[in-house]
Amino acid sequence: MLKQERHNYILEEVRSHNKVLSSELSHKLNVSEDTIRRDLKELSDNGQIKKVHGGAMQHAYIPFSHKDREIYAHEEKVVIVRKAIPLIQDDFVVVMDGGTTNLELARQLPLDLKATVFTNSLPIALQLSEHPKVETVFIGGKILKNAQVAVGLDVINFVADIHADICFIGTRSIHHQFGITDFDREETLTKQALVSCAKHVVSLPISEKINTVQPYKVTGIEKVQTLITELASEDDLLTAYRKRGLQVL
Repeated sequence: MLKQERHNYILEEVRSHNKVLSSELSHKLNVSEDTIRRDLKELSDNGQIKKVHGGAMQHAYIPFSHKDREIYAHEEKVVIVRKAIPLIQDDFVVVMDGGTTNLELARQLPLDLKATVFTNSLPIALQLSEHPKVETVFIGGKILKNAQVAVGLDVINFVADIHADICFIGTRSIHHQFGITDFDREETLTKQALVSCAKHVVSLPISEKINTVQPYKVTGIEKVQTLITELASEDDLLTAYRKRGLQVL
């Protein structure tokens, strides 16, 4: 991975979680901690992040704004969201977990759409509370502060009683052999429950997350019905997913 690609990834993680740990970045990017420390110093010197012991954080912690937060790779995520919206029909029961792509999806839902949305994401619940025809149910539990999502047994037990038409699962990594994976164990268990309660599972990664792998398995690729990226559906990067039987948009 080139240095600029590492920097973009680090900035996305800081924007998403307000802070990052050098050790986790080293593992996820498969480079030494010395390399990560140099990256963090350069980004800090440029005024993009604040370097702290063991990692980095935003210059000032500001609670997640569901209206004003800058979204990494925003143009690509808008393309993804516009492909995803036609999958949601009136009177659908929808499950959405956290992530900036799902937040953008919540922002762009048509105002005449009538649906019920269950979400464990605080920002998404707040965004949907402004929608005139969407009934929003926030699934509460222990709040994972960096990601602003509820996780744990309270969420898992609640979700067990839901029968959803479609689930939009936040995706940090997806691979045609290993499925969707994540790096936080507790969040992974929560995502597993969200996936299992829906008839149709949709993954919405930007292309840089394609063919990457994290330590914990959310779900096998066979449980994902639709993959949406900003790329053209016939892009060679997506060939292996089409061969696995996924609808690729």
